[in-house]
Amino acid sequence: MKILTLTGAGISAESGIPTFRDANGLWEGHRLEDVATPEAFQRDPDLVHHFYNERRRQLQHPSIEPNPAHFALAEFEHQHQDEFLLVTQNIDNLHRRAGSQRIVAMHGELLKARCIDSGAIFDWTDDLNRSTVHPGNPDSVGRLRPHVVWFGEMPLGLDEIHEAAAEADLFIAIGTSAVVYPAAAIVEWTQASCRRIEINLDATPRSPMFDQSIRGKASVEVPKFLASLR
Repeated sequence: MKILTLTGAGISAESGIPTFRDANGLWEGHRLEDVATPEAFQRDPDLVHHFYNERRRQLQHPSIEPNPAHFALAEFEHQHQDEFLLVTQNIDNLHRRAGSQRIVAMHGELLKARCIDSGAIFDWTDDLNRSTVHPGNPDSVGRLRPHVVWFGEMPLGLDEIHEAAAEADLFIAIGTSAVVYPAAAIVEWTQASCRRIEINLDATPRSPMFDQSIRGKASVEVPKFLASLR
């Protein structure tokens, strides 16, 4: 059985990471247009760097740990004998810390930095600012940006995700609001024969497209559902 799994902010919220945006459309008190677009970075790089520096520090706080849903997915992947792909909208590293291996981080990774000029990607745990020196080029200063996909930019790994969706026998969406595209459309990329499962606290705009909707916390329902597949 080929399995494709999509995770969103809901799975990491239980690990202490705030969900992407609140009811007013703000992200940690900021308008998305001010901190999560290429135009924002061009207009005010200091604000954008400050915003992601705060997120990066938060992610590395000792209190932030993978929860049972992350560990259950990693364990299931290790034991599953067929194809398994984990696609995440989250920019944290909790799936990797839990032990998941085949991951597509379609919105990028917070603990990486990208060169604006060359596109080279580096592991990065410190702050970024306009004085940051390029690790591979001492003469290049202030040319690194967070390796995250901003609004208006193309998500990563779409070809791999499309292929996995077309071949999936089971699609599981976990903790995603189903309002950010193209992630919200992945369920539509699966075949009619594919079993579609949604695990979320609340109904989403895509709930009618799933064969089964499980309401509850990911940390409880994900281990329970994966155990039922064995």
